[in-house]
Amino acid sequence: QVQLVESGGGLVQAGGSLRLSCAASGRTFSRYTMAWFRQAPGKEREFVATINGSGAGTYYAGSVKGRFTISRDNAKNTVYLQMNSLKPEDTAVYYCAANYVFATTAAAFGAWGQGTQVTVSS
Repeated sequence: QVQLVESGGGLVQAGGSLRLSCAASGRTFSRYTMAWFRQAPGKEREFVATINGSGAGTYYAGSVKGRFTISRDNAKNTVYLQMNSLKPEDTAVYYCAANYVFATTAAAFGAWGQGTQVTVSS
């Protein structure tokens, strides 16, 4: 089972940027589809972005498309989420997840990190 550790969250003003990182253990990182989800207080966990094993295929939620960019460095076993033009409604705990299948639903992912808090002030 792959182990995932997120970092890079914090407090930022609206319009600012943050880059989240998710470091994975193991030797088969490039086989995994990786994704970012987020969960705001009182809300369900929602899909943000996903990237396939090679990094050539990506998909975004409509609410973040054009503002967020998912990428990966397979040599470093790390996936990133660059978040620009942040809005207060982006405030949430952000989780990375791993799966062998390209998917956008939380139920499809079996490995999760502990999450990192992102807070966007207005």
